[in-house]
Amino acid sequence: ARRDSRRVTCMAATIEFIKGIKEPCVPDVKLTRSRDGSQGTATFVFAQPSVFEAGNELGEITGLYMVDDEGTLTSTDVNAKFVNGKPSTIECKYVMKNTYDWDRFMRFMERYAEENNLGFSGKN
Repeated sequence: ARRDSRRVTCMAATIEFIKGIKEPCVPDVKLTRSRDGSQGTATFVFAQPSVFEAGNELGEITGLYMVDDEGTLTSTDVNAKFVNGKPSTIECKYVMKNTYDWDRFMRFMERYAEENNLGFSGKN
């Protein structure tokens, strides 16, 4: 029997604040979409992300990077919220300007959800 040497490997879908450093904290994600479906926004809220614990030893937070085997989706709309002078959450917005961006984002989220055992709940 001949062995097939080709292998199909799928890269994990990860979220990073510093390129190359996976953020293990799984965010709460809210999606909004325009009525005609042409535009949308994803809002991520990370409660106590590990990037805060690392301090500056890993580097500065330069954005939100959603990485999978198709490439990287990037947002620089990243804000830290503080409680009693200490960082508590990070909120990020990713804007999708067309249906291609929306579909690409949804493919990333499907992979990310599968990796992290997440579910999806629609509008009630």
